[in-house]
Amino acid sequence: MAEAGEQETVSLEESTDESEEEESEEEPKLKYERLSNGVTEILQKDAASCMTVHDKFLALGTHYGKVYLLDVQGNITQKFDISPVKINQISLDESGEHMGVCSEDGKVQVFGLYFGEEFHETFDCPIKIVAVHPHFVRSSCKQFVTGGKKLLLFERSWMSRWKSSVLHEGEGNIRSVKWRGHLIAWANNMGVKIFDITTKQRITNVPRDDISLRPDMYPCSLCWKDSVTLIIGWGTSVKICSVKERHASEMRDLPSRYVEIVSQFEAEFYISGIAPLCDQLVVLSYVKEVSEKMEREYCARPRLDIIQPLSETCEEISSDALTVRSFQENECRDYHLEYSEGESLFYIVSPRDVVVAKERDQDDHIDWLLEKKKYEEALMAAEISQKNIKRHKILDIGLAYINHLVEKGEYDIAARKCQKILGKNAALWEYEVYRFKEIGQLKAISPYLPRGDPVLKPLIYEMILHEFLESDYEGFATLVREWPGDLYNNSVIVQAVRDHLKKDSQNRTLLQTLAELYTYDKNYGNALEIYLTLRHKDVFQLIHKHNLFSSIKDKIVLLMDFDSEKAVDMLLDNEDKIAIKKVMEELEDRPELQHVYLHKLFKRDHHKGQPYHEKQINLYAEYDRPNLLPFLRDSTHCPLEKALEICHQRNFVEETVYLLSRMGNSRSALKMIMEELHDVDKAIEFAKEQDDGELWEDLILYSIDKPPFITGLLNNIGTHVDPILLIHRIKEGMEIPNLRDSLVKILQDYNLQILLREGCKKILVADSLSLLKKMHRTQMKGILVDEENICESCLSPVLPSDAAKPFSVVVFHCRHMFHKECLPVPSLTSPTQFCNICSAKHRGPGSAILEMKK
Repeated sequence: MAEAGEQETVSLEESTDESEEEESEEEPKLKYERLSNGVTEILQKDAASCMTVHDKFLALGTHYGKVYLLDVQGNITQKFDISPVKINQISLDESGEHMGVCSEDGKVQVFGLYFGEEFHETFDCPIKIVAVHPHFVRSSCKQFVTGGKKLLLFERSWMSRWKSSVLHEGEGNIRSVKWRGHLIAWANNMGVKIFDITTKQRITNVPRDDISLRPDMYPCSLCWKDSVTLIIGWGTSVKICSVKERHASEMRDLPSRYVEIVSQFEAEFYISGIAPLCDQLVVLSYVKEVSEKMEREYCARPRLDIIQPLSETCEEISSDALTVRSFQENECRDYHLEYSEGESLFYIVSPRDVVVAKERDQDDHIDWLLEKKKYEEALMAAEISQKNIKRHKILDIGLAYINHLVEKGEYDIAARKCQKILGKNAALWEYEVYRFKEIGQLKAISPYLPRGDPVLKPLIYEMILHEFLESDYEGFATLVREWPGDLYNNSVIVQAVRDHLKKDSQNRTLLQTLAELYTYDKNYGNALEIYLTLRHKDVFQLIHKHNLFSSIKDKIVLLMDFDSEKAVDMLLDNEDKIAIKKVMEELEDRPELQHVYLHKLFKRDHHKGQPYHEKQINLYAEYDRPNLLPFLRDSTHCPLEKALEICHQRNFVEETVYLLSRMGNSRSALKMIMEELHDVDKAIEFAKEQDDGELWEDLILYSIDKPPFITGLLNNIGTHVDPILLIHRIKEGMEIPNLRDSLVKILQDYNLQILLREGCKKILVADSLSLLKKMHRTQMKGILVDEENICESCLSPVLPSDAAKPFSVVVFHCRHMFHKECLPVPSLTSPTQFCNICSAKHRGPGSAILEMKK
């Protein structure tokens, strides 16, 4: 019954702990589990009194004087019966081969775990502590210390005898000791001392802060962080001490080392154990709370805190209340904190329980996130650490995330996450699609379905298309447009669309979608008919892409009615597929469309539409008169008589004038300008273009009795006709508007012509003089004559092979050379000789510049 009651209490405590964790939103830094197996069996009959930890095993001491060696799972590997009373402390060297044990009845044993006993003695007082040298395995380090009322150092002498010496006494019981390297730290009633084993000197004394606390009830906790850093936890005080070397100049009679307290602060509760964790501290605290109902103190659950020490204070990183068995009955001295440096494992030891705390790994972090329903963060953490996680799979976390989103009703987000989580797993995709169908959310998942690698079963895509077709034509059209046609059975969807069109035959969205489906099915004829009916912009792209020119020969009018510009461009780009003649036949009843087609054809090539140039005259006259005159100017195949007739009939004066001038009837053209247009400027411009004196004469005669025309002539003909001819013919007394200004302009024009002539003359003279000087300089230069030069007449070398022979050579400025005897004898009237070659080629005579004789 007692055991059952205890189990009930434990389960209640655990449930309380779990509820507190659920309420906490901050993730714990450590995870906890009870050390079970053999430990459970031991603590059912006995109680733990102390424990020490090695990287390879654990050593547990009990109140009944037993020492158990355990593996890290708590299984018993060895058992030692040391004493009938409480084991106070167990010490192991670094190799794990030697162990020291002390008990309440004064027994001390130091022995090898794998060979014979080394030391065994019983003292006359309880021995509270024992510590073997960290390197006890070495023959030179056979040392250990024990502590009761005094601290004794035992050393094995050269004759294998143990010699003891007192390191300290007189300040009460020694209750805690830690040995690291060459330094031993211990605590008695007055404070903490550090002893250097090599120099046999005590380095320092760190006094106890709160002397009101009983040292046996609130013992000191010591821990070496490294070989020179000691951590002290006593009462509520924490001190971090650093052992430093003293400078030689400061030695005198002082120890070679000294201690500096680098950090000191107060904790919230009483400290039962302390250990390092990187640059932080793990503190086991004994907690007392006051009951509101009973108004008395009671023992609460111990706490394990991770704190960040600062110089004079600390920052709490995490704090966990631990549910250990029978915590209500425990005192501060009943708890111990041991740790394994290699694996960052922390063992919380109490009389009835041993709890292991370890740093949480990535799997634990993901567990916590999943427990808090933070699925997205859990998924991200798993992806980042996928090589390190052992208990979780990214896919499982992702599926749990999708399920969570679906349960919350966030269907769009769940569907979007499917794309990333399901990846290329077709079976999972199909499962999720059916699940979304069951909850009526197929539309939500449709945008994210894979469309290649993987490709799902056609039925999946058809099911979604049918869902949209029943309720959302626009969404259906979007899917058809975005999805490749080979994802589903096209004929099934075509038939479904046609069934819907029976109910709504004019629905543009369905018609357009049906055309796209026909296109996927390569049924381009039906698709083209629908596009033309809808006047859809993609009709030209469809024709080009699938080469449907044979299908549109009878649909040219429809295409041009839809978009004449694009239609004409397409027809002209593909003349080899649809001939000009065929286009003109199709447009026979639509002359305005014929004009658009022929006009673009003429702009591309003036000769291709030659047979239709006569027709084009009428078309331009009817639909596009501004382009008639440019057409008449550019066309070389246009029948001028027919064009003149049409322009006469329609009274197109400008076009008629152009045609008359082109046919050589300039006088009639000029007359029309004067009589029909009454535009003297245009008449003058026309006369200038023709540059015909008779036309100027006709223009003057026509204008002589019209003062405004005379003014126009006086202002413009000064550079083409002598103004005197016009002025002499003006009748006396005729009033001419702006005559004075016109005469001034004539004089100014004349003066300008004189100035231009004089300027040109000066430039010509300067250029002539410059060129003459250049020619003179050139002719003054010597000309090389050697054996390679030949006579241009006899073609033999101009210089004789025998230099002693007399010779005579004539060299012209044009650099042609002749023997003198090869040149004709100059006449008496023109004694100057010229180069025969240059004279013959009319390059201008070159006079002889050099005559060489010998």
